[in-house]
Amino acid sequence: MEFIDLPPMRKAAGTVRLPGSKSISNRVLLLAALAEGDTVIEALLESDDTRVMKQAILALGVEVAAEGEALRVSGCGGRFPKLDADIFVGNSGLSIRTLVPAIVTSLSDSDNPLAAVRLAGVPRMHERPIGDLVDGLKQLGASVEWLGKEGYPPLALKPALLGAERISVRGNVSSQFLTGLLQAAPLVARNKPLVIEVEGELISRPYVEITLNLMERFGVIVQREGWSRFVVPAGQRYVSPGRIAVEGDASTASYFLAAGALGGGPVRVVGVGRRSIQGDVKFADALEAMGAQVTWGDDWIEARAPASGGLKAFDLDLNHIPDAAMTLAVAALFADGPSTLRNIGSWRVKETDRIAAMATELRKLGATVDEYPESLTVTPPPRLDSAVIDTYEDHRVAMCFSLATLGGPYVRINDPKCVDKTFPEYFATFAGIATPVPVVAIDGPSASGKGTVGSRVAAVLGFEHLDSGSLYRLVALAGLRKGIALDDEAALAEIAGALPARFEGECVMLDDADVTEAIRSEACSVGASKVAVLPAVRDALFWRQRAYRQGRGLVAEGRDIGSVIFPDAPVKIFLTASVEARAERRYKQLIDKGMAANMDDLLKDLRERDDRDSRRAVAPLKRSEDAALLDTSEMTIQQAVDFIIGKAAVLRN
Repeated sequence: MEFIDLPPMRKAAGTVRLPGSKSISNRVLLLAALAEGDTVIEALLESDDTRVMKQAILALGVEVAAEGEALRVSGCGGRFPKLDADIFVGNSGLSIRTLVPAIVTSLSDSDNPLAAVRLAGVPRMHERPIGDLVDGLKQLGASVEWLGKEGYPPLALKPALLGAERISVRGNVSSQFLTGLLQAAPLVARNKPLVIEVEGELISRPYVEITLNLMERFGVIVQREGWSRFVVPAGQRYVSPGRIAVEGDASTASYFLAAGALGGGPVRVVGVGRRSIQGDVKFADALEAMGAQVTWGDDWIEARAPASGGLKAFDLDLNHIPDAAMTLAVAALFADGPSTLRNIGSWRVKETDRIAAMATELRKLGATVDEYPESLTVTPPPRLDSAVIDTYEDHRVAMCFSLATLGGPYVRINDPKCVDKTFPEYFATFAGIATPVPVVAIDGPSASGKGTVGSRVAAVLGFEHLDSGSLYRLVALAGLRKGIALDDEAALAEIAGALPARFEGECVMLDDADVTEAIRSEACSVGASKVAVLPAVRDALFWRQRAYRQGRGLVAEGRDIGSVIFPDAPVKIFLTASVEARAERRYKQLIDKGMAANMDDLLKDLRERDDRDSRRAVAPLKRSEDAALLDTSEMTIQQAVDFIIGKAAVLRN
C-alpha cells in the first residue's frame, strides 16, 4: 500500500489559496449542462469528483470544452441529447444523487421505449443508500430498476411519464436527495408548480442553501416555507448566467484554519470569507468557541492560536457542517478536556462510516473515544502517539489526520492519493504552511565520534539528542533485567516500542538510571546482536527513534539515521575518519578507563565491522547523496562540532 510519512510539525503559518469548492463545482457543472446557452465556469475544482461529473454530462451528449483556464459548457436546454449511456460515478455521492433526477426528467420526453441510462460506481458507492431519492422520483412516476441490492446503486433509469404535483423525501439521511430533486424540479414543473415536502428534520441545511443560491443564479426561484416545504413555480427554466466563478472550498479551508489554531499561525485561507455562500465557513465559529483567534475578510479568513492558554474543549451540534466537523474531531485531540461532536449521524452513509472510522483512527493516536449512533466524544491523551492512519478511501480522513502532526507525533497516512477526490495537491499545500521539527542527522562508521560530537551539537542548539546505536543494547539490557528470553520477539518488541531511554550529554539513561557502562558489557553486546535480527523489534525501534523528534529539534546519530529513520532531515552529516584514527581514539578511551587494549586487535575489529556494515542487507552503511562529508581524521572534537553548527545555523529560526 502506498503511504506518506508526515513528520512532527513545530508550527504552521502562511497563506493558502483554496481550490474551488466541490459542492459548488458539481452543482454548477450540472446546472450549466441543463441551462439554455453557454456557460463559462472559472476556478472549477480539478478533482476526481468533478471529473466524474464532466464525464457524465459528456456521456449524456453535452458539449464541454476548455477555454483558457476556464471551462465552457454548452447547455442542452433542459433535456439531455443522449439517453442510452453507462455512467460511472466513482464514489461521488453528490454526482449520482443529482444526476439521477436530472436524467429521469429527460427520459420522460424520450420517444425511444428502449432508452436507458445505467449508473454505477466503486464498491463503496454500492453501499451508500439512494432509496429515499428514488422513492421521491417514483412519486413523480419515474421508472427505476435496481441492478443490485434494492435501495442502492447500481441502477437503471428508463422512460416514463412524470405527472405528480407534490412529492416528499426524508431529510435525515442526506441533504443531497433534496438537492437532486430541487435541481430537477423546474424541468418537471413546466405547466404546474411542483411541491417538495421534507419528512422529518433536514440535515446539512447549508448545502441546500448553496443549491437554492445557484439555482437562482441560473434563473430559477424556489419558494420555501422553513425547511419543510419547497415550491418550484411553473414555467421556469435554467438560463446561463454567461460566466460564473466557483468559490474556494470551505470544507477544505477547515484543515488550514485548524492548522493555524493548532500550530500558532496565523494561517490565512483565500477564496472564502464573510461573503461566502457555503455553510462550512461556520467552522471558523467552532474554532472561536475553542478559543482560537479568527479574523474575517470578504474573501478570506485567518486563524491563529489562542492569545493565552490552550484550546478549550467543546460540546457542539455540528449538523450544519458535517464535512468540516471531521476536522474538529482531530482538533479535539488538542483540547483541555473531553469534546463532544453531536448530530453527525450523516457520517454513517458517507464515503465510509465516518463515525466508526474516526473513532478507530483517533484511538491509534492515544485518544479515548466514545462512539454513539450520531455522536462522538473525544478525550485527548496526555501525549499523542505516532500512528499509521488508514483512510478507508475517504479523502477527508486523510486530510484531517495530517493535523495531528502539530501535536508532536509522526503520522503515516495510508493511501494518500484518496485526496484526489477533492484536492490532489493537499499534502504539498499542507507542507507549504507547516514547519517540521528540524533534525540534524549524523551517520558514519563505528568509532567515528558520532556520540561525542552529536551530544555536544545538541547541547549548543538546545535540541533533543538520540544515540540510536545504544537502543538495541538498551532493549537487550531491559530484557535481561526483566528475565525475558532474547528470542521472545513479541515481549522484546513491546519493550522497544516504549523504551524509557534518554540521552543526557554523553550519558545513556534508562528509567532515570545511568546505564552508560552497563550497555557496554559483553552480555549486552551479545544480546544486542540477538535482538537486532528480530523484525518486530526493528520495526518498534524505527518508530521509537522517530518519537525523539520533538521540541525545538533533534540531533540524532547512528549508522542509518539519515538514510532510513529521518530521510527528510534538513541537515545530514556523514562523519568519518580513517580506520587508523578511529582505532587510536578507541585505544585512548579504553586506556583512560583502565581497560586493556591492543591496537592491532582494534584495527582488525574496525575493518571487519566496516565491511559487515557496508554489506548489510538492511540499511547498509553508506553516505547519502545529500549528506555533507566530514572527515575528522585531522580534526579536534570542537572543530567537528563547529562544522556541524555552521551547517545547522538555519535551523535555529
